[in-house]
Amino acid sequence: MRIAVLNGPNLNLLGVREPHLYGHETLAQINERLGALARELDVEISFAQFNGEGEMIDAIHAMRGAIDGVIINAGAYTHTSLAIRDAFAATGICYVEVHLSNIFAREPERHYSMLASGAIGILCGFGAYGYEMGLRGLVTALSRG
Repeated sequence: MRIAVLNGPNLNLLGVREPHLYGHETLAQINERLGALARELDVEISFAQFNGEGEMIDAIHAMRGAIDGVIINAGAYTHTSLAIRDAFAATGICYVEVHLSNIFAREPERHYSMLASGAIGILCGFGAYGYEMGLRGLVTALSRG
């Protein structure tokens, strides 16, 4: 099983960016823990972070037929990007949406996710641990077929 983890804009600044909202862990630390969990679950995992929406869409297109599922934290694009949702719909790739903070307890413009309608699950508010729960849930869902 092949899983990709996609992170959107500004997530490369985790650990220094608003730690009261996003925690003190860096993206590299999150990826390291996910890599260890992937080995435990016997799945291949890859990681990418994009500040540009078009780059993220190109990456999703390139995953068609090469990746079984995606864990995505699209950052602010969660709330604005029909194009990212459409890229997942067009490729048929199964995905789980993850957010470090509880988007429903934040500013009103963050309460809606453009990606939610196509996701098999959404995790928010659990900090970095949400990625681990997302990986476990995605692997379980894909294993069931």
